[in-house]
Amino acid sequence: MQLTQNIAIDIVPNGDVLNVTLKAVGKLTHGDYEVLVPMLTQAITAMPNAKVNMLLDATEFEGWEAEAAWDDFKFGMEYKDIFLKIAIVGTKTWQEYVAKMGDWFMHGEVKFFYDLDEAKQWIK
Repeated sequence: MQLTQNIAIDIVPNGDVLNVTLKAVGKLTHGDYEVLVPMLTQAITAMPNAKVNMLLDATEFEGWEAEAAWDDFKFGMEYKDIFLKIAIVGTKTWQEYVAKMGDWFMHGEVKFFYDLDEAKQWIK
């Protein structure tokens, strides 16, 4: 489902796990997060003791506006304990570094991939 010009998302419950596929395009804005965060929060809180596997396709992602980066960080810190795996697929070295930094904060595994199919296999 296309949420905004920059974000498409698919949320599929599987038992007590939410499988989230997110595609980010261009530079994310605070407005993107004003749409994305409530949707994710609603899906997470609708399932008691929910856990999340997330596949982020960042192959067309260019970064965040400052306020959007802060929105992303706040959401990640609030829900850091519920993520089992986060697979980030990108094309740039800086994206790989961001993934490695994210792994420091998340309780689940965060792994970077240059290949979408490899990421899909790992997230399963």
